[in-house]
Formats: sequence, C-alpha cells, structure tokens
Amino acid sequence: MKKWLLSIGLALTLTACGGGDAPAPSTDEADTSTGGESSDEVFEVAVIPSQSTGEMETGLSNLESHLTDALGREVEVNQYPNYNAVVEALNYNHIDLAFLGPLTYLIAHEQSGAQAIITQEIDGEPYYYSYIITHSDSEWETLEDMLADREEVNFAFASNSSTSGHLIPGLELRNRGHYEDDLNNDFTQVQFAGSHDIVTTLVQDQSVQAGAVDSAILEALMKDDEANGGTLREDIKVIWQSDKLYQYPWVVPSEMTEEEIEDIRAAFYDVTDEEILRIFGGASSFVEADDTQYADVLEAAREFDMLKLEE
Repeated sequence: MKKWLLSIGLALTLTACGGGDAPAPSTDEADTSTGGESSDEVFEVAVIPSQSTGEMETGLSNLESHLTDALGREVEVNQYPNYNAVVEALNYNHIDLAFLGPLTYLIAHEQSGAQAIITQEIDGEPYYYSYIITHSDSEWETLEDMLADREEVNFAFASNSSTSGHLIPGLELRNRGHYEDDLNNDFTQVQFAGSHDIVTTLVQDQSVQAGAVDSAILEALMKDDEANGGTLREDIKVIWQSDKLYQYPWVVPSEMTEEEIEDIRAAFYDVTDEEILRIFGGASSFVEADDTQYADVLEAAREFDMLKLEE
C-alpha cells in the first residue's frame, strides 16, 4: 500500500491546509472518467489524515485487501497528506471513494456534487462529539474556566478543515467572542497540529494548555494506550462537549452509479477486521449514510464561512 499518493497532476496543484498558492487543475486537465467504469482500472480510495500515518497504516492495508476481495478488482487505499488534497482529488475524479470528515465532505458536495453513502457506528451509534480537552493537572473544569485564563492559553486545533477539530469548537469560541481564526483571537497562540492524535499528544505533554479533538478518536487512542500500560485516560480531561455530530462519511463522486454504490456498501457491511474497525474510531460496524444527515454541520459551515478550501 502506498501511504502517500498524489497523481502527477495533483502533485503540482494541491496545497496543504492553510498554505500554498498553486492553482487547481483546469477542467480540461481533470480526469472525467466515472469511478468504477472498468474492472481493469484500479479502484482508488483516499483517506483524510485524521490520525498520523503510523496509527492507520495496518488498518488501511487490511482495508485495501478486504475491498480488493469484496469488489473483485484491484484496490489502492492511500492516506493523503491533508484534507484539501482528498477533496481536490474527489472533485477532479482522481479517486473513486473517499473517507472525509463531515466538513470536508460538505465542501466536496458543494463543489462537485459528491455523495455520502456510508458511515461507521461506534457502540451501535453513528454519532460522535467535538471535545475541548486539557491536562488533568489543570485547575479548569469547564470551558468558562479556560476562557477566564485565555490570554495565557496555547490552543491546538486538529486541521483547519476538521469538523470536530476546528469547525464546531471554533464556532463555539467565535460565538463567545474569543476566536475568528488562528491570527485573530484572544489566546496566547493558536496552532493547527494536523491530526487529532497529535493534538492529544500536545495536551498530554502539556505543550499546549488545551485542544480540540474528535471524541471517538480520543477514546480509541485511550484504549490503545491502556492496552500498552499508558496513562492517557488519567492525563486528559474534557472541559467542553458539542452536540451530537453524525459520523464521518465515506463519499463517492457524483457520477458513481447506484449499482457501484450498493457494491461498495455491501463490502463495508462485511468488514469484521478489528484493525480496520479500530482506525475508524473503534467502529462496531458500517451503516448507510446520505446527505441529509449532515444538515447541522452544513449550517455551521455556512455560519463560519467554511464551505471552501483554504488557499
């Protein structure tokens, strides 16, 4: 499995979140083929870097093998270097299936009509939360406590395009009058760590005083840490929790046929591999999803003016 895949066209045009100014490919350069048209073509799957590469490598390799067997064709599963790269690849038909956060899915849906077709359940529920966390040694017990000391706080978000790692907690902080973006806020410093596990590590190490993470990823990290005799669960406390968020969708290009979609769904329904389930928030199963389940995130994204890729 190739851990980082960018086609030649994309390699020249895709930018990391919050950086770079290379132009997007023109529509003349875009691959206009429909995903899954020929069983001889490689079925390309892209995954956002919700966790660092090492955390996901085995599970993604197992998923690649499972989908190859289930779909009866060659499949490549690749973790892309940033959220924007996956959206651009989906928009220009360079991939057939993508694992996106709700916000990045909505950006792709707005730009190219990408469809949500499946998501994961965790403990039988297709929901997760955005958390703001701090170290257990902190005296803060609530978000209000932290905000009272905001001028002394180094705060870490995950990715600029992350739903639970930026959009939802950022909107909460904005509505309280303390945050507009990483340069305009009331904190000592705001940074984008790149993934939820890195935010968690920064908080545990007390390199930052607080951070925003995905609840399901945090719980999965804690379980792994406990299995290895670690103290992550004791070191972290939650001082704010969002309302329920519908789980990350698996997304296909708008041109994907219903027959192809049903084949993909069936392949995911049959996933039992523990390593695959672990890397997707400790999922218990995969279930059908559709566009209507992300209406709340869409409203938040419009309020925060985030339905576009970062330049």
